[in-house]
Amino acid sequence: MRRYGFVWFVVNILIVFLCTGCQPRAPVVHSISPQIGTMGEPITIKGAFFGNSRDESYITLAGAQPTGTSYLSWKHNEIIFRLPEFGEAGLIYVYVNGKKSNGVLFTNQATLPSRVLDNAAGTGPVIIAIAPQAGAIGSLINITGTGFGNARGNGGVFFPWNAEMSAFAPIEAMVQEFAEVSEFEFGYELWTDKEIRVRIPDGAASGDMEVRTARGNSFPRVFDIAGRPGSKTFRDKRSYTMSYSVDVRVGEAATPNSLYLWIPRPAVSAAQRNIEILASNVEPFVDRFRGTSLFKLDNLSANSTMQVRISWKTDVYSVETTILPHTIRQETQSPFNGTYTQSTAQLPSDNPRIKNQAAAIVGRERNPYLKAQRMYEWMLASNFVWENQLEGDVFTMLDTKQADSYLAALLYCALLRSVEVPCQPVAGVLVNRNRQTMHHYWVEFWIDGFGWVPVDPAMGAGAIPAPFGIQANRAAYYFGNIDSQRIAFSRGFINLSPMDPRGRTVAPQRSFSLQNIREEVVGGIESYSSLWGDITITGIYAQ
Repeated sequence: MRRYGFVWFVVNILIVFLCTGCQPRAPVVHSISPQIGTMGEPITIKGAFFGNSRDESYITLAGAQPTGTSYLSWKHNEIIFRLPEFGEAGLIYVYVNGKKSNGVLFTNQATLPSRVLDNAAGTGPVIIAIAPQAGAIGSLINITGTGFGNARGNGGVFFPWNAEMSAFAPIEAMVQEFAEVSEFEFGYELWTDKEIRVRIPDGAASGDMEVRTARGNSFPRVFDIAGRPGSKTFRDKRSYTMSYSVDVRVGEAATPNSLYLWIPRPAVSAAQRNIEILASNVEPFVDRFRGTSLFKLDNLSANSTMQVRISWKTDVYSVETTILPHTIRQETQSPFNGTYTQSTAQLPSDNPRIKNQAAAIVGRERNPYLKAQRMYEWMLASNFVWENQLEGDVFTMLDTKQADSYLAALLYCALLRSVEVPCQPVAGVLVNRNRQTMHHYWVEFWIDGFGWVPVDPAMGAGAIPAPFGIQANRAAYYFGNIDSQRIAFSRGFINLSPMDPRGRTVAPQRSFSLQNIREEVVGGIESYSSLWGDITITGIYAQ
């Protein structure tokens, strides 16, 4: 009887396997020829699983279907059709039995821009091809063309970026915005006059991408964001204007001397955009220096005073994410894994105590998103006593069971990094309706193909003073979502190097920016004092 039972088991397995194998496969497009064509010209699509006849199958070009007479041939691995009159630049998809293929980009020759030579600026950038023509957040693409310039300089590659706008938003606010490739997130691997290799930035959406240089902007080319294991929505826009000042009083001094001030700038991210200096009473020595505005004050006199005053504007959006964990494909060779899982003095992820604690929390879980979720749930369930500001490090928090947003962000990051989940702490200020601010710290972790996912353990635990609003479903909301009542000034630790090997540096203490240097004195200043003000919110415009 056992023998017959085993035979029936094998037979059932074979039936399931054969039935599964009989399921129709999704069509796959390998190539199209030509990639750039003219109206009326035959286009050949090479691939697999198209079926031996068209029947109810069809293709789309830039979202539109050709008429039945456009199809010249339909085979299992090849389709030939004639480009219709409406043919434009766009992605070609093949649909068979309700299943959709990957997209391949086709460009109508008539839509390509002519190369225009400008005597002052030279030849502007022209994109000829993008490979691949669709990709996931964080993946590399190769852009070939002409006129990019031999060095990037102030140039960049820009992808579409979309936010959910309020129905009451003014018409001037409803304009196309872009997500620029980030140089801080391994964005640019190669830039030559004829080739650019970049990594698709967090927040990028499908649509027209372009290359911008000092010579001008390229003609837009359609690019498809594919393979995303969920959705990310930007909404609830708030525009902030703010000011900040540093007062310096010099005691004994002799020339020559210099005082460097690294003043934090609002941090750039997919959710924090359009940052600009509105006014500054002193010209920055370097306007954008590793996330700061660097000021250099030369030859200060003895018994003198000096003030540096600066104001900014920035737009901040809330972020809401929905992720399907089983669709996540984390890349072991991703540069994010190597950089954002490193152990540091502030994030001691290789410490045995941290590693053991993290292993006990995640157990056998291997999915990075679910690891992060378990860590968050543990943080909220551990009955920490939350305070406004504490001393110490992550081990102090574990020992005393006392926490603030700073220590919580560091501990959460250290635990995540110890189980190979890329992450970084974020520092900034919370802003309430009365324009009051308080220093605050939260976290974001990286999912390949999706981008950064925000987490705020302190707000999830409700450990924020009453004047600052917290979502009603705070425990669920602050894992994967973040509100727009905050301004970030650093994402990760900003490690600055002294400007002069003889310089005497001063480090900030629990600032709203996680940077290692705030001031540096070079030369004949023997004594001085500095007073760093706090962020003053001068205006809020909520949409």
